Amino acid sequence: MRVLVTGGAGFIGSHYVRSALRGELPGLEDAEVTVLDNLTYAGLRENLAPVDGGFTLVVGSVADRALVSDVVPGHDLVVNFAAETHVDRSIAEPDSFVIANVLGTQTLMQACSDAGTPRIVQVSTDEVYGSAGSGSWDESASIAPNSPYAATKASGDLIALSYARTYGLPVSVTRCGNNYGSHQMPEKVIPLFVTNLLRGRPVPLYGDGSNVRQWVHVADHCRGIQTVVDEGEPGEVYHVSGGTELSNRELTAMLLSVCDADWDMVRHVADRPGHDFRYSLDDSRLRSLGYEERVPFAEGLADTVRWYRENRDWWEPLLARLAGTPDGRRATSRDQER
Repeated sequence: MRVLVTGGAGFIGSHYVRSALRGELPGLEDAEVTVLDNLTYAGLRENLAPVDGGFTLVVGSVADRALVSDVVPGHDLVVNFAAETHVDRSIAEPDSFVIANVLGTQTLMQACSDAGTPRIVQVSTDEVYGSAGSGSWDESASIAPNSPYAATKASGDLIALSYARTYGLPVSVTRCGNNYGSHQMPEKVIPLFVTNLLRGRPVPLYGDGSNVRQWVHVADHCRGIQTVVDEGEPGEVYHVSGGTELSNRELTAMLLSVCDADWDMVRHVADRPGHDFRYSLDDSRLRSLGYEERVPFAEGLADTVRWYRENRDWWEPLLARLAGTPDGRRATSRDQER
């Protein structure tokens, strides 16, 4: 089995690679893994250091047609994590999101079609649906994205699904809730709050903190993706929700408790434009294939905080770059991190 993981040096992609090479994903125990990653601000060689030597790294963009056409042939499975992902960045610099999430997906799907790749999974997000007033979305829900990030991910999904229906490409789409775990960039809410609190700095809470999100541990997300690889149908969409639904205020309270901090460390900041109020996925289709999450949220959150507490040498240099260096200002993420 030869596996190509695009965006494999980012948060979720690197977890998938590490899990595969450690024999934690059924069917990939003896896989030959190729990672395609642009190695910009969110794609880090350090994320793959624990399995160094176990994979082949190709440095480049998923939107580079010549490169992708050269790399894809010969792989039995392609999992596409490559994406620009941070909503605030998409509002400031939407053009890079169109290149990575739309053109990049089309480039990859065309290369897979040309090569006759046997199996492809396009990794996406619940944000393509917009905001849920009540209940939970199933896979037949209409997409209604509200940010440039969500719109470009929705576009990439539609391109992937069109290749399934027009060309018979064996690609499935997964859409997940908010991910958390180790190696997540400190611009995302959980690592942002944790790294601030560990340094004795206040944390920024959007509005009154009433916005609601579902949370899934990155290990469970990767197991969900692998379930779709093995059991999913081409041309179909599958949700990976995680099942834990919290308001941002409830999440903040849990993080304050785990980090031994009080509410006087919280600063309310103006809400961002187009901020969706609530996301909620129904993942019963995936569960019907045998998937179930294994990491309880409270346990996973405590483990995540512990990792950041013990790995300051990983995130402190990143904070310096995100604070305003050219790489931090004009970043090109290569991972579907939430």
